[in-house]
Amino acid sequence: MNHKGLSRQVVEEISAYKNEPEWMKKVRLQALEYFQEAPMPNFGGDLSGLDFNKIHYYVKSAAGVKNSWKEVPEEIKKTYEKLGVPKAEQKFLAGVKAQWDSEMVYGSLLKDLEEQGVVFLSMDEGLQKYPELVKEYFGTIIPINEHKFVSLNSAVWSGGCFIYVPPKVSISLPLQAYFRINAKNIGQFERTLIIADEGSFVHYIEGCTSPVYTTDSLHAGVVEIIVKKGARVRYTTVQNWSKNVYNLVTKRAKVEENGIMEWVDFNNGSKLTMKYPSALLVGKGAKVEMLSLAMAGAGQQQDTGGKAVHLASQTSSIIRSKSLSHHGGITSYRGLVKIAPRVKDVKSKTVCQALILDDKSVSNTYPAIAAIGPNCELAHEATVSKISEEQIFYLQSRGIDKSEAEAMIVNGFIKPLVKELPMEYAIELNQLIRLEMEGAA
Repeated sequence: MNHKGLSRQVVEEISAYKNEPEWMKKVRLQALEYFQEAPMPNFGGDLSGLDFNKIHYYVKSAAGVKNSWKEVPEEIKKTYEKLGVPKAEQKFLAGVKAQWDSEMVYGSLLKDLEEQGVVFLSMDEGLQKYPELVKEYFGTIIPINEHKFVSLNSAVWSGGCFIYVPPKVSISLPLQAYFRINAKNIGQFERTLIIADEGSFVHYIEGCTSPVYTTDSLHAGVVEIIVKKGARVRYTTVQNWSKNVYNLVTKRAKVEENGIMEWVDFNNGSKLTMKYPSALLVGKGAKVEMLSLAMAGAGQQQDTGGKAVHLASQTSSIIRSKSLSHHGGITSYRGLVKIAPRVKDVKSKTVCQALILDDKSVSNTYPAIAAIGPNCELAHEATVSKISEEQIFYLQSRGIDKSEAEAMIVNGFIKPLVKELPMEYAIELNQLIRLEMEGAA
């Protein structure tokens, strides 16, 4: 299964190796047909350099999933220790999953959460232990034929997380998954399914990294989230892919009556990112809030945004998007607010703010609003600005050197996002931005 290229045989081998039920094998093979027939996206970044025949679609791990950190192979352990995963688990997290290339290699969950009925497994384990629950929801929020990369994921998915939070259970500490692409020419296709039952709360954080190679890799994850009546889910991403990764991700939540979905998204690194977290507001009083920051440097394009689809009355959405471009990087906001027929009393606000740090960089905005229905309040605002010489001069006149002055201005710009992160992740984000900013303007 470690050979390059995609075929029916590869898909069947993946399913057989994982000992999956027959229905999942059929889903995979149907998705493969959709993938082969579907066109490449005609928007966003340049995908012409992506060669599907040069990708390893599944890379076995000899490690298997370990419940004890001591049992994890030394090479993998050292990498994750450098990233701070064990330390974060000990201090700040209720549970951790760690994925290395195609498979989960480590997992833990606090005992009291297990006793309350919380399920936090790899998606492969979830399919084995809760097949009926997975079958009920898999591909229902994001159909397997939605677009080429969803179909690809549905055909070859491996790893990712399966989370179920019982009614009225509130998880005070975050659950985290850390995804690492470590091999050359690999595709990572994790599949995550989160079900927050009525009145529950969960905060899920994912981190993403990879080393730099001269050849390109592909990350095409799919995330489906079900927010039941009165439940709340927060999904936080801190992404720092290397600059040889195509990051093409689809994430969507279905939010029922009085449910709340929160997306907090930091996109850094990658050659090209195309990611637009979305929410289907299907119940009265459902809400979604999206807060994202994208940062693009030399040779990078961040095509990101958010989508809110109002399918029920008295629903609300807030989309706040910030972007930083430097050294010729390209950032784009691509968003949608849609209100279905006969839906009324909707409130929606979109705010896009871009900061350009030099004369070579680019920022684009592509908002779309499709509004029908009475008593709807819709607002959209967008601003693009540069770091001005006057700002720099003022700070330098106070004894602050130029690079520190630029960093202060950027820190002020990103503060709304940083405030929403747990402290240790806010520190990590600031460090990542400082590294990217060196010599930016």
